[in-house]
Amino acid sequence: MDFTFSSEQSQWQSIAEEFAQDVVAPLARKMDEEGKIPRSIIHEMASLGLLGGAIPKEFGGSGMDHLSLALVYSELGKACSSVRGFMTVHSSLVMQCINQWASEDQKKEFLPKLACAKKIGCYGLTEPEAGSDAASIEMKAEKTKEGYILSGEKIWITNGERADLAIIFAKLPAVDTTKKYSGITAFLVDTNSDGFIRKRMPGKELGHRASDHAHFHLKNCFVPVDRVLGGENNGFKVAMSALDQGRLGVAAGALGVHEACLDACVDFSRKRKQFGSRIGDFEMVQAIIAEMKTSLEASRFLIYDAAWKKDRGLPCTLETSMAKLNATEAAVKAANEAVLLHGGRGYSNEYPVERYLRDIKGLQIYEGTSHIQKIVIARQVIGK
Repeated sequence: MDFTFSSEQSQWQSIAEEFAQDVVAPLARKMDEEGKIPRSIIHEMASLGLLGGAIPKEFGGSGMDHLSLALVYSELGKACSSVRGFMTVHSSLVMQCINQWASEDQKKEFLPKLACAKKIGCYGLTEPEAGSDAASIEMKAEKTKEGYILSGEKIWITNGERADLAIIFAKLPAVDTTKKYSGITAFLVDTNSDGFIRKRMPGKELGHRASDHAHFHLKNCFVPVDRVLGGENNGFKVAMSALDQGRLGVAAGALGVHEACLDACVDFSRKRKQFGSRIGDFEMVQAIIAEMKTSLEASRFLIYDAAWKKDRGLPCTLETSMAKLNATEAAVKAANEAVLLHGGRGYSNEYPVERYLRDIKGLQIYEGTSHIQKIVIARQVIGK
């Protein structure tokens, strides 16, 4: 196994790093405070080819391999988790899901527009009573001669207020009543459809404050018959495959946050002086830096391994869940230590480490909590 980057992988990393540090990072604090990502950032991501991600070039994508995509997510996560979150939902959960499950006509209709940001995508699975237990969704789908009528709620839908296209999961009458997920079907829904009502989630998020999290109410929302994604009753398979894609993006984003914490701590430990010495000369601080660096590299290679296997078409559910679990948990610890090492400065927004701590808590939850990842890993190891 050789993780030496190809010229193309290095190029994508350089493009993402330059964009993240020159464009995103200077605006990260402002976006966090104002609670929104400027449209200009999204359009520049599209013009650079970042939104095209791993989608084939024939459908307007950039044709990245998954390791390149992980490198892009890591660079964006280092600068701003909200921007990285936007891209992961749009490019991995939505676009890769369409690429895997859609008909040729659906791919031709939607993927080129999503790749160039003419359309923004979101992924509608979570409901008030369906979080980790995705099979318990209650949104109903009624089949008619012309199509389907959808009714129900979705919550915490990232990109939801600005999205033009939503992948919505709803339940048709169960084919097999012994299976909880029977009847679940995925639909490609225009968000300007009659009966599609959306608003921003109430309250203020702990982190990812520039992200757009929406609450959907669908009231007798009509969906044409040609907007089923992956066929009737296959929605649970569609949902789980999409989450597998998204988890790699979350893991890579957590790696970026972790690296940002390390960089901040190294810089601070070199400049901050106490008791006549820079704090980086104190053994307690050195121990923190050493552990932070070691856990960062462990996360890095778990992520690279998962991406390497995905690029070769090998089973990688286990590897992706391990990468997501380790990267998010390690980054939470790193962010907590970073705030502590910065002392009073770390407890205010004078330095970005408090934002890193707020943001990384979300990554423990998104695309399956750490508890869920442990279940996935254990079942893969032990067997069902």
